Amino acid sequence: MNDEIKTQELVLLQVDAGIATLTLNRPEKRNAISDAMRTELIGALEQVAADATIRALVLTGTGKGFCAGGDVAGMQRRMDAPAGEVGFNGWTRQQRVHHSIALLHTMPKPVIAAVNGSANGLGADMALACDFVIASEEASFAWSYIKRGLIPDGGGMYFLPRRVGLSRAKQLIFTGRKVEAAEALSFGIADRLSRPDALLPDAQAWARELSEGSAAALALGKSIIDQSFELPAEQVFAQGSQAQGICYTTQAHRDAVMAFLESAKGKRA
Repeated sequence: MNDEIKTQELVLLQVDAGIATLTLNRPEKRNAISDAMRTELIGALEQVAADATIRALVLTGTGKGFCAGGDVAGMQRRMDAPAGEVGFNGWTRQQRVHHSIALLHTMPKPVIAAVNGSANGLGADMALACDFVIASEEASFAWSYIKRGLIPDGGGMYFLPRRVGLSRAKQLIFTGRKVEAAEALSFGIADRLSRPDALLPDAQAWARELSEGSAAALALGKSIIDQSFELPAEQVFAQGSQAQGICYTTQAHRDAVMAFLESAKGKRA
């Protein structure tokens, strides 16, 4: 039984037994992100992050596509703006793009992208902003920005090299070519593949598995691991020490230690 179902025009948010499923819901546009959709997406992500009863998040799309990227109609409107306003309007929009990606990346709980179809441009970036990617056998990925005269603006230049290496990331970004599901798995773009009809249940089951542990330990550990490529070892150790001090105070740690001691006592008796 669902604990909560929230339906919005462009984003669907469902919570079942502590696992949130956020579905991009613009199938007629293959879930291309419009400004209105981004606003709803940001609101939903902020809600998930703030709700302590939600332990993990699955991001997916409705229809045949995961996300076709940015809305081309929105691109045309930006080009039609007065010349003196194009740059600042673009910068303002980029702040919203980056905010939505940051919410995914820094979510204090596990996030899985369940890529049900094509993930292009911003859609591919959004998938990699998640902690893990499970892809349908019919899914594909393309950093197709170059075909619009653009560069990846949804974190692709940060996330992609960390998954596939610098040279391969350059090849995919410079060509914008499509990467089918099996190749995506071999490259490390996807972590797992699933049959199309099993994708969402598989993603939700994986989310439950990943979120069984202490919510505090998960959030603190994730926040440090996500910085570990950029920080010197000494700083990672220092942040780890501080986080561990917080973990010592949590009820989850106390309960786990007491359960272990009680079990050991029973074995000795």
